Amino acid sequence: MEQGESGELIQGTLEMLILRALMRGPMHGYGVAEWIERVSQQVLKVEEGALYPALHRLELRGLLKAEWGTSENKRRAKFYQLTAAGRRQLDAESQRWARLAAAVAFVMQAS
Repeated sequence: MEQGESGELIQGTLEMLILRALMRGPMHGYGVAEWIERVSQQVLKVEEGALYPALHRLELRGLLKAEWGTSENKRRAKFYQLTAAGRRQLDAESQRWARLAAAVAFVMQAS
C-alpha cells in the first residue's frame, strides 16, 4: 500500500480496510483496491503485491470466502465476501482502531 506523505500504515491496517470494503458485499480484488482508493480520496493506493497476499491470508483464517465468477469486463475473477467470523473481526478491529486513533490524537494535542 502506498502512503506517500502519510507515512507507514500500522500492521494489519490493510486487512481491516479489506474487511471494511467487503461489508458492502462480494467484490473481486481489483474492486476492493479501487474502493479503498476512491473512499480514501486517492490517499491510499493498494498495490497488487500487498492486496492479493492479504486476501489469501484472510481467506485462510476463515474471515473471507471466495468463489470464481465473471467481472464487469467479462473476465474470470475471484469474488470475496465476508464470513460471520470476518464481520466479528472487523468489529473488533474497528473498535481497536478507534481507541488507537483517539490515543494518538490526545498525544498530538498535548502541550
